[in-house]
Amino acid sequence: VQLQASGGGLVQAGGSLRLSCAADGVTFNRQTKGWFRQSPGKEREFVAANTWNGRSTVYADSVKGRFTLSSDMAKNTLYLQMTSLEPEDTAVYYCVVRDGGIRMTVREYPDWGQGTQVTVSS
Repeated sequence: VQLQASGGGLVQAGGSLRLSCAADGVTFNRQTKGWFRQSPGKEREFVAANTWNGRSTVYADSVKGRFTLSSDMAKNTLYLQMTSLEPEDTAVYYCVVRDGGIRMTVREYPDWGQGTQVTVSS
């Protein structure tokens, strides 16, 4: 399984970014998939995930109402639209997949992408 994340960058507070995750070796419409992030000096934390059929989506409280998870099954690509970005959102963002339902812990996801850096300036 290969997960290629992209779309990160430097943005001012209040701005927006859209992250993409292209998958190879796995079909997103058969998997739970989502995003984690890791800020300097902090543990990796759950951001958002949805089930294979998109019927259930879970967001971390810290991003609820600002981030939106979506996917393009034809392109086998997962997206994370981030708006109203805050300096606290600065982190490396990783896309993940797993069999089964949504979980919010790192160890439940065996497959990770390489990460994309998001930096939000104040």
